[in-house]
Amino acid sequence: MGQFKFVVWLAHWYLQQESFIFEWDQGNSTKNQSKHGVSTTDVEGVFKLRLAVALGVQISPIVNEERVCVVGPSFDGRLLSIVFTLRSGRVRPISARLASKKERELYEKVRKTIERI
Repeated sequence: MGQFKFVVWLAHWYLQQESFIFEWDQGNSTKNQSKHGVSTTDVEGVFKLRLAVALGVQISPIVNEERVCVVGPSFDGRLLSIVFTLRSGRVRPISARLASKKERELYEKVRKTIERI
């Protein structure tokens, strides 16, 4: 699992988008379903529901293309962790899986803070 550093621009980008356009490649459109039970509809739902929390930019392991991560509920209520890149404004998912315990705890902490504002 990668490590992420919070960046304000990602949270701002996520909250300001009117809609999201997805770019799926052949491998990623089926890999997450077979490996983690997460479909493309589940991934897109996390963005469409607008309840995700931006974890940040991946800092480890180092990769050639900037990767970012959000954690949020899918349409069926499962809390998912989604790592993706942004290409010309499009969301290109790299991996999607159930959120870890640490990610679930962070998500709940941030959502409670947001609700108090």
